[in-house]
Amino acid sequence: MQVDAEKCVGCGQCIPFCPVDARSLGRLPGHGRVTLIIDSDRCAECGVCLRSGICPTDAMYQEALEMPRLIRAILSDPLIEFKATGVPGRGTEEIKTNEITGRIRFGYAGVGIEMGRPGVSTSWEDVQEVTRAMAKLGVGFCEGNPVTHFMADRNTGDLEPDVVKEKSLSAIIEFDVSLEKLPEVLRVLQEITPQLETVYTLEVSCKVHPDGTLPVLPIIEQAGYTVLPNSKNNLGMGRPRFREPGEEGVA
Repeated sequence: MQVDAEKCVGCGQCIPFCPVDARSLGRLPGHGRVTLIIDSDRCAECGVCLRSGICPTDAMYQEALEMPRLIRAILSDPLIEFKATGVPGRGTEEIKTNEITGRIRFGYAGVGIEMGRPGVSTSWEDVQEVTRAMAKLGVGFCEGNPVTHFMADRNTGDLEPDVVKEKSLSAIIEFDVSLEKLPEVLRVLQEITPQLETVYTLEVSCKVHPDGTLPVLPIIEQAGYTVLPNSKNNLGMGRPRFREPGEEGVA
C-alpha cells in the first residue's frame, strides 16, 4: 500500500484500520507538513485500509505488486484469488468438503496449522520452520494450497528462497497423515513452538466412524491440546457423499 503525500492531510483516521500497526504520522525528507508514513516491512498488503474508504482525500492507493511481495496480498487480502491454484484465501476447501471429496480416508487425519492472525501476522521464516519439521515426518502436503505451491522441495519442506523473507496476516500449512503418525506430528509441533514468533491454531479432522466416534479426539487430548467445539460443516451442495470400499452399501 502506498500513500500520496501531496494528497494526504495527516489526519490519521486510517491508522486504526491497519491490523499490523504499520502506520504512523511523520514528516518525509523535504516535506514540510505531517503526512502518513507506511512501514513497508510491516505492511501485509491486506488492503483493509483502502477498503475501509476512511481516507477523506483518497490519498491511499494500491500499487501493482510483483513476486515475491505479491505473496503478502495473496494470503492477506481475502478478495484476491491466487491464479496458480484458483483458490481465494489462504487454504483449500478440503477439510470442509471431505464428505464429498473423500480426500481423507478412514485411518488418516487431515491437519491444518493456521499460522498468524490479524494483529500478529506471520513471517514465512516461521512458516518454513514448521514445513521443514513436518516434512521430516513424511507428511503429504496438500495440493492447491499456497504454502505447498511455494515449496522448493516438498521432501525437505524448504520454501522458495525469494518468499522466505516475506510475511502475511496468516498462512495455512495443510497435509494428511496416518492416525498412527499423528501423535508424533503433535509432539514435534509442540517441540518447535517456542522457536516461533507468532501464534497458530491447530486443526485436525477425520471421518466419523460408523459408531459415531472420532478417533483423533483421544490423540489430541493426550497430546495436551485443548479441543474447541468449533466446526465447519459442508452439506454437500447437492453432490452425493463419498463412500470408500468397506462402508455399508459399498462393495
